[in-house]
Amino acid sequence: MWHLAWFPVWLGCIIALGSDLEHQLKVNAVAGENVTLSCRFKLSSDYLLTKLQIHWHVFRDHAGSVVHSYYDSADQLQDQDVEFRGRTQLFLKELGQGVAALNLSRVQPSDSGDYRCIIINSQDVLIGNVILHVKAPYHPPEIKILSHAGGEVILQCMSSGGYPAAQICWYDGKGNQLNQLEPILLQRDEKGTFQVQSHLPARGHQNNVVCCFLLHSALSQNLSVCETVPAFLNKAEAGHQSTVRNVALFVGITTVIVFMLIPIGLFYWKRRRQSLRASNQTSDEEKDELLSRQPKERKSLQEFLASLGMENLQSRKLKLRDLLEVSQGSLKEGPTRTTGEIPWHFLRKVMALNGTARSTKLELRDDGIREGEQEPNILVLPTALAPKRCQNPLDILCAVLCCSDPLFQQETLLKMSMCQFALPLVLPPLDTPRATFILWALRGIVKRWRPPALRESQGFQEESLVLAALPTFSFVRLGACSLSKSRVLNQVLSPSQQQNDFFIHRGLECGDVPRQISEGLVEIAWYFPGGRETSEPFQEPIAVTNLRGDVELHWLQFTFLMEVSAAVFVFAESISESQYHRFSCLDDSERKLYFILTPSLNILGKGEGSLDNLVPMQKINQSRLLVKYNTTNDSDLVKSLRSILKQPHKTASLEDMAGTARKLDIQVDEDSEKCQRGKERAIAITKEITDVVEYKNRALKLQGEPWKCLTEVERELCQMKQQGETPTENYKSQLRQNCLRLRTEQQKYGLTGGVEMFKATIEEEVDGKAHYFLRWMTFYLDRISRENRSKLQAKHKEMERASNHSTKRFSELDEFIAGSSLGVEHFLRELGQFYEAEQSRVKEDHLPQSHMKLVHLPGLVADLMLHGFPMELVDGGVSNIPLQWVTDVMMELHSKLRGKSRMLVVTVLGVQSTGKSTLLNTMFGLQFPVSSGRCTRGAFMSLLQVAEDAREDLHCDIILLIDTEGLKAPELAKLEDSYQHDNELATLVVGLSDITIVNTAMENATEMQDVLQIAVHAFLRMKEIGLKPNCQFVHQNVSDVSAHEKNTMDRKRFLEQLNDMTRAAARMEKLSQDLTFSAVLNYNPAEHDWYVPSLWHGVPPMASVNLGYSESMCELRKHLIQLLKNWPSNQILEDIPQFLEWVRNLWNGIKHENFLFSFRNSRVAEAYNQLALKYSEWEWRFRKEMHLWVCKKENKIQNQTPQELDLQSLKEELQAKLQGGEKQMLDCLQEYYESGVKNLHLIEKYREDFTRSIFSLKKELEGYSTSKYTEAIEIQKCCHKINNIQAEYRKVLEGKVVSLLEDCRNRRHPLDQRETEREFGSMWKEAVSDLNPIHLQRSQVAQDLELQLKRDLDNRGSAARQKLQDAGSLCNYRTNPLVMAKKYLDSSYFNDVTRSPPWDWWLKVERLVCSLKDECNSYTAEKVHSKADYDETYGRELLHMINEWLQQEDVLNYHASIDFEVDLKFHILGEAAGKFQEMHTKFIQENDPQLRLEMLKQEYLTTFRNLYLEKDTCQQRAKRFCETCLKPALVEHINKQLGIRIIDNIPRHEKTDRYSSRATFQFFILKRLLEMMNFADYLKYINDYNGFIKDEISRDILERYEKKEVIEVLEAEILSAIIKKVRGALQKATDEGGNAVPDFITNFCTVLENDLAIPRGSVEMTLFQITAGIRQFSADVQDSLLTLEQGLASEFKEVTLEQKLSRLQVKPEEELFKRVFGCGQQCPFCGVHCEAETTDHKHHYAHMHRPQGLQRCVDLFTRTRDYSICSSAVESAASFSTKEKTVPFRDYRLYFPDWIISPDVNAEASSYWKFVSKKFNHAFAEEYSTHPVHLPDDWNRITKEQAQESIEKVYSISV
Repeated sequence: MWHLAWFPVWLGCIIALGSDLEHQLKVNAVAGENVTLSCRFKLSSDYLLTKLQIHWHVFRDHAGSVVHSYYDSADQLQDQDVEFRGRTQLFLKELGQGVAALNLSRVQPSDSGDYRCIIINSQDVLIGNVILHVKAPYHPPEIKILSHAGGEVILQCMSSGGYPAAQICWYDGKGNQLNQLEPILLQRDEKGTFQVQSHLPARGHQNNVVCCFLLHSALSQNLSVCETVPAFLNKAEAGHQSTVRNVALFVGITTVIVFMLIPIGLFYWKRRRQSLRASNQTSDEEKDELLSRQPKERKSLQEFLASLGMENLQSRKLKLRDLLEVSQGSLKEGPTRTTGEIPWHFLRKVMALNGTARSTKLELRDDGIREGEQEPNILVLPTALAPKRCQNPLDILCAVLCCSDPLFQQETLLKMSMCQFALPLVLPPLDTPRATFILWALRGIVKRWRPPALRESQGFQEESLVLAALPTFSFVRLGACSLSKSRVLNQVLSPSQQQNDFFIHRGLECGDVPRQISEGLVEIAWYFPGGRETSEPFQEPIAVTNLRGDVELHWLQFTFLMEVSAAVFVFAESISESQYHRFSCLDDSERKLYFILTPSLNILGKGEGSLDNLVPMQKINQSRLLVKYNTTNDSDLVKSLRSILKQPHKTASLEDMAGTARKLDIQVDEDSEKCQRGKERAIAITKEITDVVEYKNRALKLQGEPWKCLTEVERELCQMKQQGETPTENYKSQLRQNCLRLRTEQQKYGLTGGVEMFKATIEEEVDGKAHYFLRWMTFYLDRISRENRSKLQAKHKEMERASNHSTKRFSELDEFIAGSSLGVEHFLRELGQFYEAEQSRVKEDHLPQSHMKLVHLPGLVADLMLHGFPMELVDGGVSNIPLQWVTDVMMELHSKLRGKSRMLVVTVLGVQSTGKSTLLNTMFGLQFPVSSGRCTRGAFMSLLQVAEDAREDLHCDIILLIDTEGLKAPELAKLEDSYQHDNELATLVVGLSDITIVNTAMENATEMQDVLQIAVHAFLRMKEIGLKPNCQFVHQNVSDVSAHEKNTMDRKRFLEQLNDMTRAAARMEKLSQDLTFSAVLNYNPAEHDWYVPSLWHGVPPMASVNLGYSESMCELRKHLIQLLKNWPSNQILEDIPQFLEWVRNLWNGIKHENFLFSFRNSRVAEAYNQLALKYSEWEWRFRKEMHLWVCKKENKIQNQTPQELDLQSLKEELQAKLQGGEKQMLDCLQEYYESGVKNLHLIEKYREDFTRSIFSLKKELEGYSTSKYTEAIEIQKCCHKINNIQAEYRKVLEGKVVSLLEDCRNRRHPLDQRETEREFGSMWKEAVSDLNPIHLQRSQVAQDLELQLKRDLDNRGSAARQKLQDAGSLCNYRTNPLVMAKKYLDSSYFNDVTRSPPWDWWLKVERLVCSLKDECNSYTAEKVHSKADYDETYGRELLHMINEWLQQEDVLNYHASIDFEVDLKFHILGEAAGKFQEMHTKFIQENDPQLRLEMLKQEYLTTFRNLYLEKDTCQQRAKRFCETCLKPALVEHINKQLGIRIIDNIPRHEKTDRYSSRATFQFFILKRLLEMMNFADYLKYINDYNGFIKDEISRDILERYEKKEVIEVLEAEILSAIIKKVRGALQKATDEGGNAVPDFITNFCTVLENDLAIPRGSVEMTLFQITAGIRQFSADVQDSLLTLEQGLASEFKEVTLEQKLSRLQVKPEEELFKRVFGCGQQCPFCGVHCEAETTDHKHHYAHMHRPQGLQRCVDLFTRTRDYSICSSAVESAASFSTKEKTVPFRDYRLYFPDWIISPDVNAEASSYWKFVSKKFNHAFAEEYSTHPVHLPDDWNRITKEQAQESIEKVYSISV
């Protein structure tokens, strides 16, 4: 802050220079332009930009503001005035040239002023000055007719938007200038532009044309407009001449009277002046009133609205949705800073029921710095300080009402009444030519009170304010008065010890501000007794009105009050004779008028001007004269007034007053055409309603018994308690038929007259007219409901007093009371039911879409929601959700929001009558009904839109508020389903919520515990399905300021209580009992507990809303908004379609008895599938890396001798590789959970499954890799022995060849080719004979396996040995299949009469045997495809696998005999024996030394011949090296890599999305089966799932690579890559040099040891006697590589795809099978395979189950298949049989705890298998030797398209 030290210098300079600065620059601009204000300074020698400071200020009207500041090398804008933000820019590049120019964009007239730049450069200070003048053009003028009376018309010419002031002139049609009525009126807005007005009286000009000219010399504007004066002006002129004489006579008489009265007036004026001087005091109110008598000093409505920034709202009108919208402006907290914020401050405070709403003071500090801000770096001069400003609250109220639509006015006054504010009754003529009587805006207010007649019975009376007939007392003021009328009224109406400020008075904040537009306003307040005889000022209700302003200036309002009031009280300091005479001329004035005088000091004596000598006082009845002296306090006056008001008086309702207002030409707000039309329609509907229950049964038939029956049927579909002996699927079919029948009946009922008219009205009425109608309906229906309820309660009390009442009648009456509510929601519910009936019939093709009557209705209801009307979500009458209706309405809403519908859902739970609706209404300004005399059941939704400017911060587009019916409702407690209803409702709303508010009343601990118990159950259920909603506990009626601190111990006890409840709920839900509440929710007692004072301050009905309550609700709202701003990025809020899907899933789960068991979470499924897809990618990447590692290690092992192998190093490298891959997968999993992907929090509980699967995968790959390199080592050891033998043989033979070569060269005559071949042949024969090469011993694999089998069965007893002796040769079992026979049953077990084998024993055992055989065949195939020789360990491993299988629990349960074990082992080993024998024979052929020597003979002959002829064989040797050494290695490399590349390539194929997850694969398999509709395919899929899947994968691969070009491209890519490596190795080996080619080849092989396994024997043979140089040989090999590459490509083309696939080391079909097959477990009932994505999971599940009979489940007595479906059976009353007993399907998890079988979401979920069962009914019967099944009727109506739709919905995939 060092630069502040220069402030005295700046200040001195500025003061010294003032406005007399020399070299002042003047800049002229037009509004909207950008201007540059220039300021130059001298660059000093030590100039540094970092030390430069620049400050621009503007001075206007001696007030200064900061425009722009620059220091510390940066713009410093924290002190910049608001009006310049975002509009200034300093040209930084020019600072180095001594120019500190400022660019000001989008200038406006208010920017005009004296701009000064202050520049501090080192020690120099410079102040520059620029005068800115901004001009603005005016809009074209307009002429309006303001009024006409008595033949005179007032014309107004107006224009706006310009600056400076312009002139207006009037001319007639002939060009004659006309004289205007008054001087031009100028009004300046916040932008600094003027609005100019001129008024012209038109009195019958001959020419009807009048023109208005606007002259704006500053911009040379000359605008004009002409209008024709209406014809009636001329008609008025016709009578003008006839009245001239009468007027002249009247003027003469008046003149005489005036001259006579002047002396009298002077006398009284002097006397009054002397009196004022003597008293030497004048009250503030008198000054205000004197000012108020001068209209020229008050603002017009337009001026006042412009000062508030509301001028645009006068025509557009403010709507409730505008205020409810959540915007950046509404989120701002803190005091009011500007005049434009005052109306919004008032409205928001009123909507929040805040008693300080009428405070309009602007919060500015004395030094001009706003609160909460830091001291500015540059202090503004004292002349810049703005004065404290505020507006009169009544002006603000009038402005708000003038700018609000009638519906918003209604809501505003309702909230004001709750705050006990006086309400406007008559508005002065502001935006209308007449005063306005407020009736419509008051109609929604309902009050309760207890008159004396009901005090003993503790009853109450309830009525709408506009209908309540009450005595009304009016209070007016005559002239100036020192006594505050409003303050006295507040004292009169306030109960003892409870002061309520009903009326604003001068003693309240801002009450002393002169009124601008509210003069003539009539306010009204009420007093309603609560039945307390001693503490209440009145025992009967009364109304009090208060006229603002001098009564003489507002005589019309006073006349109205005289007509409607029981008494009128006039406050005055004195009354003149004329004033009294004017009062006495009014009708009934002597009886109604009371005078309250507050005489000043000079008339309290006995002199001439004393009170007793005043003439009017002598005429006033002393009983009607109250005198309040300055020496007495107000209490005496208050007592006197109360005594008068307590006397009997005439009564009148506001509706009665409206009639009087109409007679006096005061307009009534209800008289608009829109309002009256809505009223007429509402009356037409409601006039026939007398008995609510009877009307519901008669007119609202659809929601009566049919809807109740539908609800019961829907629940029975989920719970099936009444199933009895009916088969499950038949019973469900019957229930679905019942649903359709009931819907048909509903539609047959049609819409009754009232509902039809209701529908027609909301369809016809547009532009807000329907809103009037709905409000009228609400008023009338509420009144009818109140009356009916009152009668029923009175009847209830009579029955209680009677001694012979029956319990049954009480119960019936309780149900009548519970059903006595009737509201708009019932009519909308009726339409919703009709809509659902139509939709259900259209869905069943029973009704064409063109015949639908309500197709447009959802859009209309969506519009109502957008305007703030709540919509019913849960029908409380039957506790059901009309899902189709709710879905279509919400989707229409989604469409109207243009797809931007991310929503935050907030709900409230609590006991009835604890203020839940009030809580939401107070926090958000909503319209949920409260205290309407109705017992509403269910849940309602209301909508808050989020403005565009706040959506990014709040992460949502709308906020959905759900208000719920009170739990533990006394009206419902006796109903049998009340507890279940409460639990269901709590579970639903908590499940739908992002934030749940649990509302509790501290004084009722028992009810609080009940609510908490229900809430904890709901939260626990949400936790189990993956949700952790935010919860806020609101403890109401805690008023102590230290409650939060004092309740620290209580919070701990509360948390302990919650923990106990959580554990109890966990036991009931059959979950872990170690849970705590914090484990269920992210609960922090310090942040999530809110202690709220009581709603009412005082005792109702006269209590106002507690300020502490309102502020607490405001704090809670701020907390919720902050939660939304900090919403976790991984918990993306849902849009409407996702919300609806969630509603369907949640409601379906709730309708089942076991929620956790039956809930299906589509959001969890979506998130889980996305994670599974990612996991599949990570898994394959890990597998791929290990496959590649194994390939490299196999190559390296083959390139090394056994002595060179380092097994320990290999193990360590493997562990490092595995740990790296495992860590990478775990990191990927962690990153995914932290990535912010949508709905990740829902699958948090699955993280453990995926983690375990990673560990399991690592173990699997460890075993695979270990076995692979171990096998490679064993093969290498075996081959090494043979290779050593071969090397010895070659060494001998090569010596023989060299000796022969030398011998032949030494001969005289050269040998020809024949002779060389003969010599070589003789030598070869002799050498081989001398070597006597050994032969590899051939083994008899079958005999070896038989021997091992005998050893294995030795300990199995004599029966096994006997069976072994009779079995014969193992080879006989190779071709004979194992057929299940009776001998395979354990007779010792099944001979017991109580035991018998299941009918499907053979089928199930055969299925198990197939799985074992598949496993053994896989093992055998793996060994056969290796290059190793047969080993006896192979047989032992097979026997071990069989023995382990025989010990499995599910195999032991079948009690097979020893015959079964022996035959099984013989069959498996017999089949393996043939394969192992072929493997052994092939190995002998490839590795027998003698055979291999014979294969080498030709190569040695060729070499011998070339050496003898001394040919250059380098090129030939290079070619042979490529053919015999590189080619086999390259082929092997391609076979190792091609399988991996195929798997990598498959996801690119358009059809292969199926392999992304197991669920997706199942979907595509079922879809293909449906397309093919081949019975054999279905049969294999059901009975041989493994084989079918493998065949399907193989078929898919064959189809994918059916075109050879596809796989040839992959081969070419692999070959090209390895050839490139080979060329690189050749170059590297050449560069390294060496002594000879063998050294070169050694280096070459070393470089490629991880990529190619080059056979050493072939290399040594190629290098025999080679003499070429290294570079020559390397170059020849390079040349041969191209030929080799082309040759290999040609050979690959000749190989079939099947042959290629068979040669691959990594089998694509096997890898894909691992990916999609899963754990292999099958449903214990229908046999469907588990579809869990992870390999190591806790529970098995499948998306869709099938009829059990498809897997041979047959009824032995009827020989028909069982067509029951597991997902239906588990929710039915059906049962299944175990060994011991019959068990209900509901308890299946007691016997199969590893399986989770969720009930079907709807009837269509299992349509796929129902269709298959229907289609192949007879085919399955023939295959299984059973009778065809008599399927339910609705199965036969399922189409192929519906079957496909069902799997698309179940698997959430659309194609």
